[in-house]
Amino acid sequence: MKTILNNLFEHKTLSQVEAKEVLFNIASQKYNSSQVSAFMSVYLMRSITVEELSGFRDAMLELCLKMEFTSTESIDIVGTGGDGKDTFNISTLACFVVAGAGIKVTKHGNYGVSSISGSSNVLEAIGYKFTNDKSVLQKQLDKSGICFLHAPLFHPAMKSVAPIRKELGVRTFFNMLGPIVNPCSPNYQLLGVYNLEMARLYNYLLQNTTTQYAIVHSLDGYDEVSLTSDYKLITRSKEQIVSPSEIGFRKLNQTELSGGSSVESAAKLFISVLNGDGTVAQNNAVIVNAAVAIQCVYPHKSFSDCIQEASDSLKNKNALNVYKSLIAN
Repeated sequence: MKTILNNLFEHKTLSQVEAKEVLFNIASQKYNSSQVSAFMSVYLMRSITVEELSGFRDAMLELCLKMEFTSTESIDIVGTGGDGKDTFNISTLACFVVAGAGIKVTKHGNYGVSSISGSSNVLEAIGYKFTNDKSVLQKQLDKSGICFLHAPLFHPAMKSVAPIRKELGVRTFFNMLGPIVNPCSPNYQLLGVYNLEMARLYNYLLQNTTTQYAIVHSLDGYDEVSLTSDYKLITRSKEQIVSPSEIGFRKLNQTELSGGSSVESAAKLFISVLNGDGTVAQNNAVIVNAAVAIQCVYPHKSFSDCIQEASDSLKNKNALNVYKSLIAN
């Protein structure tokens, strides 16, 4: 690791093969925690390359507990985190809305590292039991239209890194990896990223896969469609800047998306939105992200139709029923 660190400190980069090997060695605890911390810190000071990200991803997927479901196609809606905005759990709520609209969702997520409440925090708080039992997850997917893959249960080799990430308390390249190492390799993905450089990296990476994807970044720094500014949308076939007014929404204030000061308050807000008691701003933020996901699966549909489907799922309590069914299973 000494040689690797010296090379990185001299602004050299890793090849895809080298990056894969380093991650294998991290997973097998061949390096001490100080070395791993220094390695992760490199990518806080300089950009990660496509080759490095590809190598890390390849290692993670090779080491993970894979899930192959018998259900039809599914989508994952996930953000990188690390945007420092402390919003409520918009992407996770969008998952329930999309499932309520009839699309299977295989959500991959983890506890928050640089935020108060990650997807795992809020799902645990609202009564979801994490498991890597395929039969249980398959049943949830079949009956509720959604299941949740809690990352630590599927990436056990990364257990040793978790305390270091928590101690650092800032985004690392593992935030970048989370959205692209879903153990069931869903056919569709909506990925939210915290900056445009990350959007371009994901685009380069995903162009070489069979995944149909949509990448979003709000230009004021959110890793989702926040409606607080224009947002960038990248798919396999197009790139565009979209303003809230273009798609029929008012521009929101950042304070309207606050997630609260604790996991408990985040969970209370989560259930409130599902129950139909969310504010207009909260509902709209969830609906627009769900609509982007729906159009990712059905690109022939107009965006206004996708917004209507998402809105109906939330307002007709379909999303709430998905939650109730999931907890019951």
